[in-house]
Amino acid sequence: MSEYRVQNKMQAWQRSYPHWVAGVGILVLLLLWEGTAASGLINQLFLPAPSAIGTALYTLIIDGEITASLLASLTRILLGFLLGSALGLLVGLITGTSALGDRIGTPLVHALYPIPKIALLPLFVLWLGIGELSKVTIIALGGFFPVTLNTYAGVKNVDPLLLKVAASFNASRLLTLRQVILPGALPMVFAGLRLAAGTSLLLLVAAEMLAAPNGIGALILHYGDLMLTDKLMAGVIILSLLGLGFNLLLRYIEKRVIPWKN
Repeated sequence: MSEYRVQNKMQAWQRSYPHWVAGVGILVLLLLWEGTAASGLINQLFLPAPSAIGTALYTLIIDGEITASLLASLTRILLGFLLGSALGLLVGLITGTSALGDRIGTPLVHALYPIPKIALLPLFVLWLGIGELSKVTIIALGGFFPVTLNTYAGVKNVDPLLLKVAASFNASRLLTLRQVILPGALPMVFAGLRLAAGTSLLLLVAAEMLAAPNGIGALILHYGDLMLTDKLMAGVIILSLLGLGFNLLLRYIEKRVIPWKN
């Protein structure tokens, strides 16, 4: 294959499209969904039309039910995410920069990471009670591991030349950590934070379905039991928007914190 054709192929793969293309794609999908539901090909008991879901969502907002559930869920996920991320960042930095910490902590992290976190919820309820602490703890645990592993990987992948330069200027350990290691690891840290946000959202819903009187997860379970699938899907839409909002917020913070990456 000629160099000219290879270059054209690479340009085709890397082509960028305007944001409105995504909007058109979503609109086409919604119209197809609406048309399929209106034609009766799919029973709306099992898959309501987008218009029915929109009406149900509007009703839940007007009644204040979504607002109360969303506030409860946001409180849990923010507390759990912040706690788990902070501990994950700390442990990742310690295991990444300390040979002793690496030897002791890394095997423990890798051994505990594969355990399904939601399977531990009954144990946390037994230890911490059925209140908010058990749910916040399980969310924090889910967010802890992605941040820890990505921070560790980011620290280990810092350019050794930068570390040699810091050492040649007799920079202290703390200064090297603050000025060289942490900035170099930040892209991986934010990748871990995005993974942690997704995991936290999954664990939030599971915890609310199993052991919570309120929240978006409890709302979805309630309307699922009543076979009100339009309101159930409205709750799912709220979760989708919540996850999208977290992702956009983290990307915005990432651009502000590490502008040299963008």
